[in-house]
Amino acid sequence: MTRRYWDIRLEEMMKVGLHLGHDTRKWNPRMAPYISAKRKGIHITNLTRTARFLSEACDLVFYASSRGKNFLIVGTKKKAAGSVASAAIRARCHYVNKKWLGGMLTNWSTTEMRLHKFRDLRAEQKMGKLSRLPKRDVSMLNRKLSTLQKYLGGIKYMTGLPDIVIIVDQQAEYKALRECVILKIPTICLIDTNCDPDLADISIPANDDAVASIRFILKKLVFAICEGRSSYIINR
Repeated sequence: MTRRYWDIRLEEMMKVGLHLGHDTRKWNPRMAPYISAKRKGIHITNLTRTARFLSEACDLVFYASSRGKNFLIVGTKKKAAGSVASAAIRARCHYVNKKWLGGMLTNWSTTEMRLHKFRDLRAEQKMGKLSRLPKRDVSMLNRKLSTLQKYLGGIKYMTGLPDIVIIVDQQAEYKALRECVILKIPTICLIDTNCDPDLADISIPANDDAVASIRFILKKLVFAICEGRSSYIINR
């Protein structure tokens, strides 16, 4: 039973295509409890269950954010990248939307060193120190900054491991999910009919290919995070 009302409506979920799964030949049998039908060769997700698990996920992130916890949102597919960045920025979360670098969490000491280097280079660039160097060195450092921004820009202010990780598309982000499992970091996963619902702490069955579907899920989670942050600020 959800503790708060998150305005998750079945008709709105239908409109953005949350119910449309993968080809029936490309499915994970463990998703059977979350599938309601087959239509024109594709599985149809049971949106009643989707609403339930999305509500539970909203409860979790609300509770965590109301206690000042930190979130990381991961989604590197082209269809998800823009939505992930905008959602994370809106909710003041960290994010990875280009490429998951192996060991980003499990080898945190190395990631932390890269982030320190990134922040130092950005500071030097802003102060104009790089412009005093030879052109060849400036060009090399600018390329390095561009690469660091691309892969670490969304976590540049992260000072430790996240408290909760939200993953868009379990299949595409399996490496990230695996690291979270190893480190016992709670996870919320958007899962389609070809995924394993048992891998994440909360799995939200829904279409992970449609931009509108991804935006819908992130919008609800971000709203809950923002509500929780407001509660945290008021109660401090």
